[in-house]
Amino acid sequence: MTLPKLGIDIAKETYQVVLLREGKKHSHAFRNDPSQFAELAAWLVKHHASQVHACMEATGRYWEDLAIFLHHAGHVVSVVNPARIHDYAKSKLARNKTDELDAALIADFCATQNPDAWTPPPPEVRELQALVHHLEALQQMRTQENNRLASNVPSEQVCNMLQEHLTFIDQQIADLKGRIQEHINQHPGLKQQRDLLTSIPGIADVTAAKLLGENIQAFSSGRSLAAYAGLSPRKGDSGTSVHRKSKLCKVGNSNLRKALYFPAICAMRFNPIIAKLSERLAQRNKHKMVIVGAAMRKLLCLALGVLKSGMPFNPSHAEKSQVAT
Repeated sequence: MTLPKLGIDIAKETYQVVLLREGKKHSHAFRNDPSQFAELAAWLVKHHASQVHACMEATGRYWEDLAIFLHHAGHVVSVVNPARIHDYAKSKLARNKTDELDAALIADFCATQNPDAWTPPPPEVRELQALVHHLEALQQMRTQENNRLASNVPSEQVCNMLQEHLTFIDQQIADLKGRIQEHINQHPGLKQQRDLLTSIPGIADVTAAKLLGENIQAFSSGRSLAAYAGLSPRKGDSGTSVHRKSKLCKVGNSNLRKALYFPAICAMRFNPIIAKLSERLAQRNKHKMVIVGAAMRKLLCLALGVLKSGMPFNPSHAEKSQVAT
């Protein structure tokens, strides 16, 4: 049975929907407030759409509560990268942009492209993700304040305030790292997965928490996970004259890429699997950043391998792993 398509253009305070059902189009705007999501459910029933395939963009975090509500209500939900909708609009030669037109475009995308269904992560993973993202924000804030302090500010008062702020941020970071590990230890599943990940040379507690917070454990193959993280190589060959160097596509989850960069640098020295990979690529005169990208991808695949097998990292087993890389 083909489900009616529901395109949702989401914003901070409101969202616009367009329902495509039996050749007819219905549109309406709602407040983006969880206490009022029942209004959307009633509107769908009114238009004889008891179950729909809803599609929305992953815009900030504004989409999450509505997507979870629709999933729990029994609807099929797809959450897609905004770049896909943007390029789809270009392919349709869309010249105008309003909330209703955007919602209609998303509904049409859903009808023609049939995007994969999305499943919300467990509550403990969502909580872990929020904690980890806040840690990253604090670390970025610390870097910014430290740079200001190092810029030779002429005011002694400002320097003192910056130093006080840095001390406060350091306390917050230390406290938050403790909360993250406490949260993981309170959930046996997360604790087991954290222990498996930290058995891999190059992955420590914080990196393990970041990987689990991005829900990598939900992926079925290393290939799909690497694509999600934007770590797949992008080739640039065309005809006989265009032969560009391969590079990372970087179309994917930037949080994962940031989480893997320094661990991959460490793994290139201390992880026997990744060290051998790096050596082979260096012997082929690959650029340093190409080697780092390959190490990031391999480290991510090793992480998924131990999570799927339930066995700690073992170099001899990892070399024989059937997880797609």
